[in-house]
Amino acid sequence: MASVNIKPLGDRVLVQAIEEKEVKKGGIIIPDTAKEKPQEGKVVALGTGKRDEEGKLIEFTVKKGDKVLISKYGGTEVKIDGETYLIMREDDILGILG
Repeated sequence: MASVNIKPLGDRVLVQAIEEKEVKKGGIIIPDTAKEKPQEGKVVALGTGKRDEEGKLIEFTVKKGDKVLISKYGGTEVKIDGETYLIMREDDILGILG
């Protein structure tokens, strides 16, 4: 994967979507438009961080390189060099896949 030139702000995270594999049922190839949105992704970049009421920086739970489970309709989709990425708040990440 090439270096991505986007730095998320605040508690946002840049996640590279892991696309579903093409599904064949009864010899029928399901087109991309009929597939579900990706629910797994890989953390590519972290934002500048969220601050609490006293202004103290709250550390991210996820880190660059983590494979994560994401909210089905969470985040904003962006395409960079033909790759699909999502910019989302860390709260939209449901869990880290081990």
